Amino acid sequence: MEKTKKRFLASFSVFNIIVIAMCAGLGIAVKPVIVPLVHIITGPLFIPGGAVAGGFYMLFIVIAAGLVGKRGTATLTCAVQAVLVLITGVIGSHGIMSLVTYIIPGLLVDFLLIVLRRHYACCAFCCFLSGMAANLAGTFLSNAVFFRLPFVPLMLTLLAALLSGGLGGLIAWGVIKKLRLLNPAFAKKENKDCEANEK
Repeated sequence: MEKTKKRFLASFSVFNIIVIAMCAGLGIAVKPVIVPLVHIITGPLFIPGGAVAGGFYMLFIVIAAGLVGKRGTATLTCAVQAVLVLITGVIGSHGIMSLVTYIIPGLLVDFLLIVLRRHYACCAFCCFLSGMAANLAGTFLSNAVFFRLPFVPLMLTLLAALLSGGLGGLIAWGVIKKLRLLNPAFAKKENKDCEANEK
């Protein structure tokens, strides 16, 4: 187990770790700004603001995966976020349950990208799906742990999470493309079929 863990972490360069740490930190930093603004709209509709706002801070998980391009990046990014919210207690902290509510979205993104085989945040399609998966998981877990909404409001909340997450994934893809143009050190796509999407 220890050897597997060391082997996993050894596959990431120092540059990769810096990118992951920056994306994790940015995701946590924008949360206190975005959530109150979104609450202005979602509050009267009785929809948890995190469901809509989530798409705009979950996108940093997708950005990290796209820039690093290695399996497990999304999970590692979410693990860093979980530790950050536990230490700082910033908005969105769920106490010790943060280890679950933050890490599982990353696991789901990595699982989805494994199912998609050669895709790993390499095109608009997989970034869109990744954003949806991350935000859906985060919203569902937050509801299961805290809100426990009735069925109909829960379905509306999850639908909002899907739409917001998908939009965040597309924004993430736009950022990934621009950063790859600016710095060739960022990982290139794993899937050659996605070449047309970068043009």
